[in-house]
Amino acid sequence: MRNRGRGTGVRRARGRSAAALLAVASLGLALTGCSDNAVSPRSARNDALDTKALAQSSGAAGTDCQKAKCIALTFDAGPGERTPQLLDTLKEKKVHATFFLLGKNHVEKYPDTVRRIAAEGHEVANHTWSHERLDKLSADEIRTELGSTQEAVAKLTGRKPVLMRPPQGRTNKTVTKVSKELGLSQILWSATAKDYSTNDSALIKKRILDQADRDGVILLHDIYDGTVPAVPGIIDTLKERGFTFVTVPQLLAPAPPKPGQLYRP
Repeated sequence: MRNRGRGTGVRRARGRSAAALLAVASLGLALTGCSDNAVSPRSARNDALDTKALAQSSGAAGTDCQKAKCIALTFDAGPGERTPQLLDTLKEKKVHATFFLLGKNHVEKYPDTVRRIAAEGHEVANHTWSHERLDKLSADEIRTELGSTQEAVAKLTGRKPVLMRPPQGRTNKTVTKVSKELGLSQILWSATAKDYSTNDSALIKKRILDQADRDGVILLHDIYDGTVPAVPGIIDTLKERGFTFVTVPQLLAPAPPKPGQLYRP
């Protein structure tokens, strides 16, 4: 009888473990809404090599991520007062990044920084106007959130962004539809320091280095105190590990970013 009881307990424990794993998996899906159609940068490149997209693409400024160990450095929710210091670092390290900019209180407040980001060869991208969760908005509200930043950036740089990152990574079919209308690809990430929760630059660096992988997309924020000081060490260490830093379009090349498509490493 005791053995049968232990067997029942084991089965119940396994059941609880399976339920816990299912809950974790469900949470992961919830973070991006309905994202079963997500495409990885590597898959996008491989598909492009078998289609006419190869001939149509301008390539990745001499970087072939089929051969190189590429990784994309991205910054959300700026620009801010620390962004010029970050741009100085990137210029010194000869690294180009992708900046997902907020319109309200950021693009509006730091127009010269936006112009500098574009002038120095970084990819200027869209992170909405006011950081509202897009999956909770109507199509018209989503259109306003994304479209306002599109227009603000174009006014300063002469070019509308082709990439966007949904706040918190939350997306759904309506977000995808509006993004497609506006010519925006949706870009998620594979490495995050959760730098909104700490100003410890050493910890931010460690978290990114622990998660960095080939064809990955690093998510940082240039508006927090601990982040910009962590960037030189992140760049130097990853270069020592053989990584080549590219922008998100370069990571996808020869595939051009597809409007509405969700990309996730």
